[in-house]
Amino acid sequence: MPKIKHTKNELKTQRDALLRFRRYLPTLELKKQQLQVEVRRLQRALEEKQAEYDRLMAGLESWVALFAEDAGLETLIRLAAVRVSETNIAGISIPVFQEAVFERKAPDLFDTPPWIDDAMDFLESAQRVLIEKRILEQELALLKEELLVTSQRVNLFEKIKIPEAAENIRVIRIFLGDEQTAGVARSKIAKAKSEALRSA
Repeated sequence: MPKIKHTKNELKTQRDALLRFRRYLPTLELKKQQLQVEVRRLQRALEEKQAEYDRLMAGLESWVALFAEDAGLETLIRLAAVRVSETNIAGISIPVFQEAVFERKAPDLFDTPPWIDDAMDFLESAQRVLIEKRILEQELALLKEELLVTSQRVNLFEKIKIPEAAENIRVIRIFLGDEQTAGVARSKIAKAKSEALRSA
């Protein structure tokens, strides 16, 4: 703990600091709660997105062997753009998935197998789910990092700054009280000596 001055000015400084800490702490606690709620929501959303991807993959098992056949699928569909917006949660800008845009070429009906349309639909769905999952993971990482920082600040205020300022105020008050008592005692002694000198 840094050394403090035992003066009235320092007492005022410590009181102001204590008031500031106590005023700011509820805001930090509210931010922490909001972040915790959002982290839980994103974890659930991520689990749902993983389950959706797993269902897609399970549905693929029955006709995955067809992908071994060279049908030129990679030339028929490609990811053109991923549109992401930003939102603000508890003062943090996080990305939000809007859409994935795919470019599809019409397959040659005489030159491609009949399952090619279904394969293109599947690839588009799987790619979209993976992109959404990746963006959810980014959101979650950003919010977890901010939650950690906010939790550290709450602990700093609760466990260090507020008790430290309260203790400093207590110490300064005791010191100033002792100084005042000593001053009163000195003035009584001086008065008694002064009266003794007058009567002598």
